Amino acid sequence: MSRKKKDVSKKKDKKNVKRARSTSKKTKQTSKKQETLVIIGYRKKAIARGYIRKGNGSIRVNGKPLESYFPKLLLYRILEPVYLAGEDKMKNISIEIDVHGGGITGQSDAVRQIIAKALVEYYKDDALKEMFIDYDRSLLVPDVRQTEPHKPSRSKQGPRRKKQLSKR
Repeated sequence: MSRKKKDVSKKKDKKNVKRARSTSKKTKQTSKKQETLVIIGYRKKAIARGYIRKGNGSIRVNGKPLESYFPKLLLYRILEPVYLAGEDKMKNISIEIDVHGGGITGQSDAVRQIIAKALVEYYKDDALKEMFIDYDRSLLVPDVRQTEPHKPSRSKQGPRRKKQLSKR
């Protein structure tokens, strides 16, 4: 019996040593890196991942400036959260966004969601969050609706399309 108790206590000591080592490595890594928030936004088939850091207020999408990636009409929609929050809040942070999948409108809505979530998360402001939700709930909450998959017969026309019935 005494031998088993010693073996169990040795195992516990080894686990504690491993835990102590792993936590010390994590603190070293975080001290070297600049503080970064990672935020994800969705719309239809588009998925966007945003990295928020302290910076000069720039927004880059897939390595390009926001203005050169999207058409001007969609830029107004994308920048709505910035205008609502006030452009002075955007001056302190920089956002890098990777977006893929879907079409250009779905991608623009995913980017718009990232910008709104970034402002709320970075400043931790409940009043700003309430303002975004009152203006448009899709700024903070993803819209999970998807297109219905096409069915085998007459797949080109749509998922529920049936042949037109003749009266005679």
